Amino acid sequence: MVLNSVSTINLVLEINGNSKLLCQLKRHLSPKTVGLISRAIPLESNAHKMGNSVIYIETAIDSGIERPRTEFKKGDIAFMPYEGSICFFFADSSNVKSMSLIGKITNNIDILKEIKSSDIISLYFETG
Repeated sequence: MVLNSVSTINLVLEINGNSKLLCQLKRHLSPKTVGLISRAIPLESNAHKMGNSVIYIETAIDSGIERPRTEFKKGDIAFMPYEGSICFFFADSSNVKSMSLIGKITNNIDILKEIKSSDIISLYFETG
């Protein structure tokens, strides 16, 4: 187990109560947004697919965009402020919409390719 630090928040992304992926939110990437997300944890929502590279969950988090970008790598986690969504990239992507990079998935990224829109995604703090 890696302990949370001031700059890194360790989370678990769980799919349908079974598959678990480890994630890290990095405060220095988008300080305001990462702070809002960490205070909203735990989160649970239906999965949604965007194209052939992104799974996302909708949240009630209201944050503007920080350090906007439109290109993301496999394993990146981003926040899409227009819909308050947290996006998980399972392939490299160049998007039309700007998003804030907030972290990285650290293992089992390819599991995301198998998620269906009806699946339930939970995001919670890693406890050990």
